[in-house]
Amino acid sequence: MNKREHFKFSTGVVAYPVLFVLVIWLVFWVEVRFGYNFSKYGIYPQTLKGLRGVALSPFIHGDIQHIYHNTIPLFVLSMSLFYFYRHIAWKVIFFGILLSGFITWGIGRPSYHIGISGLIYVLVSFTFFKGVFAKHYRLIALSLMVVFLYGSMIWYTLPIEKGISWEGHMAGLITGLLFALFFRKEIAKPKKYVWEQENYNEDDDPFLKHFDENGNFIEHIESIEEEEPTINYNYKENKD
Repeated sequence: MNKREHFKFSTGVVAYPVLFVLVIWLVFWVEVRFGYNFSKYGIYPQTLKGLRGVALSPFIHGDIQHIYHNTIPLFVLSMSLFYFYRHIAWKVIFFGILLSGFITWGIGRPSYHIGISGLIYVLVSFTFFKGVFAKHYRLIALSLMVVFLYGSMIWYTLPIEKGISWEGHMAGLITGLLFALFFRKEIAKPKKYVWEQENYNEDDDPFLKHFDENGNFIEHIESIEEEEPTINYNYKENKD
């Protein structure tokens, strides 16, 4: 697959992240405007009823601060996902929500776990590890940018602050790592230069002919053409 098809800007790169942000803000607006509390639709671990939160919890937030802190990372990371990994972006998002949700349901405390931060940790983990595993300079640069912007989020995968679902964050981190190992196809391959090919032969490289045996560069190479052999005809002049 052509590398340009991977790193190609399209309307979906921005449209889909904007849609995600609008949906979670719309749900939050409905809660505030009509006095609803959707927290009971979150993930409640080890209960059959709590399984519905696997699909619903990412769209539910507790307060304005909670949704605000999730909005910018969601937009930036999902936009990066659709630009650099657009062929598998929907798979990462859909299965990322489900798998991280199931893991949270399995390891979480007996409390309601809500918010889209689980998916955000999936995107952080996947983007970082996939860039490292792919060994492509653009994807590695993206990984470094993610570390620079969101590296401190790693601390929230530990129970260091009351009221934060560290289990959901840990589930997202694990899910992203698994996806980075699983999705080996549909990503850009690093460019291989001529000298990196298996059938490369130094003697056939015209560039290396500009260097002598001591490594000195020769700007002009005089081509020595073999002279055609001359033919001398010996004959005796007849004077008769």
